[in-house]
Order: sequence, then C-alpha cells, then structure tokens
Amino acid sequence: MAHLSRSKAPKNWPIKRKETKWIVRPSPGAHPLSRSISINLILKKMLKYADTTREVRYIINEKTISIDKKNVRDPKFAVGFMDIIDIPQTKESYRVIINEEGEFELVPLKKELDSLKPCKIIGKTILKGAKIQLNLSDGRNMIAEKGETYRVGDTLVIDISKNKITEHLKLDKGSEVFLSGGKHRGLLGKIVDIILEKNTIRDRILVKTKKGEFETLKEYAFAIDNKFLEK
Repeated sequence: MAHLSRSKAPKNWPIKRKETKWIVRPSPGAHPLSRSISINLILKKMLKYADTTREVRYIINEKTISIDKKNVRDPKFAVGFMDIIDIPQTKESYRVIINEEGEFELVPLKKELDSLKPCKIIGKTILKGAKIQLNLSDGRNMIAEKGETYRVGDTLVIDISKNKITEHLKLDKGSEVFLSGGKHRGLLGKIVDIILEKNTIRDRILVKTKKGEFETLKEYAFAIDNKFLEK
C-alpha cells in the first residue's frame, strides 16, 4: 500500500492528524513502520525543503540526500532512530532521534560524530571458525571474533564510512540508556536494576530518569553515550 491513513500513522511522526486523509507510507526496509519515517516527510515536514512529493523527487534525483552515507533515490525510503542524514550541497548533517514527546527529531551533527552511528545488537549467529555474525537494529550485519563478549541488547558504535566497530556499550546495571519504546519513550536514564522474569524472555529493568524511577521492558532500553543525543 503506497499510502496510509493519517489518523493511523505512527505517533512518533511529527504531523497534524487532521490535515489530509492520506499520507505517504514508508517503503519496507531495515526499520519497521512503527519505528520509521519516510524521507519524504522529513524533507517536507521537518526540514521544510519541499512542499510536494514532486519537489522531494527532484531533490533526491539530484543526489543531494544520503542516509548513512548512501544516496537515497526513493521518496518513501524508511529512516529510523539513529540514522544519519547528509545534505552535501548545504554541508548539513543530522542524526534522527526521538524526543521527550515521543516524536522523531533531527539533531545537527558535529563533524567528529557525523560518521559514528550507535546500533543495537538484535541477534547473533555463530559462524565457522572463530567468528560471530552480529545482527544490528538498522539491518546491518557485522563480523566479530568469538572471544568478544557481545550480547543481544548491547550497543555497537559503528564508523559507517569504514563499516568498522569503534565502541561497545554494554546493556547492564549502571548503563546509561535511552528508552526507544513504551510510554516513557524519549527519556534518558540509568539502569538501577535488571529484573529477570520467570517463564518469559521479556525481562524488565528499573530505570532512574529525571522524571523518577520506574520499571519498563528491557527491550526498550538502548545503551548509549549522551554525546549521541546532544542538541
């Protein structure tokens, strides 16, 4: 389906719900619909570089937009949390984050961070030899040595220009985390405790934030360094 009812669009899209009946639906990609936004909406509603989809097509056909250092040619391309948007002609770079209202927001990037992208490990596979394949939240796969203690839920900071792991942030007690889901989506905090649930894989965590302490699902926690969220 090329379009989506505006009233049923994900709540993290920064749009007016009653403006028109339909809105462009992002193409299937690395990010699911509930956690993505199209480059079309970003250019029209967030950056305000276009008023129509026709104007968006003109911009991207001129190869003036890239996501994670790759040119985008589809106006419906799905952009998600922590993706990096570059606009070479204006020398602008942005990181896609989720603000405290639970909506997508663009944060201008400093030069030293414009190639560094935090990605969450969502799965791993043992390969032949002393290798492990790590499956990341943006659809990327990385190969690591078996001796490293990478766990599902941890965060890897990737230099996307070199496709290289530069940092490993563990999801553990005491870790700084960003909550990317649930009713507390958009808050930054620290894990106080991990609560292992019996007969379920959905463990919970106790998190301390500026709005107090509360429990939430561990799967909502994204281990992160504050520098990647600075505005």
